[in-house]
Amino acid sequence: MIVVSDTSPISNLAAIGQLVILQQLYSEVIVPTAVHQELLNSGSEDLAVLAIQTLDWIQIRSVNNAALLQPLQAILDVGEAEAIVLAIELTADRLLMNERRGRQQAIQAGLKVTGLLGILLAAKQQKVVTTVKPLLDALIANGFWVHGELYAETLSLARE
Repeated sequence: MIVVSDTSPISNLAAIGQLVILQQLYSEVIVPTAVHQELLNSGSEDLAVLAIQTLDWIQIRSVNNAALLQPLQAILDVGEAEAIVLAIELTADRLLMNERRGRQQAIQAGLKVTGLLGILLAAKQQKVVTTVKPLLDALIANGFWVHGELYAETLSLARE
């Protein structure tokens, strides 16, 4: 399975010490160079920085298709744009992305997109985690914003 990720799923899971969820779900995650740089720019003490520098299951790849990249960079940040283009180039099975505009562009491009809440639900479904609520609460406590209705819907889907 080919999985490409934007910055947010990696940085948020790293912040709560749950980056291993991605490895257990997908074995390998590929990030474009812009996402790698965004993670590095978050600070040397950030858990995502340490992860990206030490974990061999997170691979870094360059984007090649400038013609696809340019129009996306006009409306999205560079990490999101590169993640979408890399997912297209690699014919990825899944793109991990949270930001609404990026998700919309990725879906329009025919990509299958999963956000952080979907990752948590998949982790529970595949028995990688036993409960979603404590992880969701930890993400929120760490600054990840979830609308109240989506929070309730996620817990309902998780049967919690």
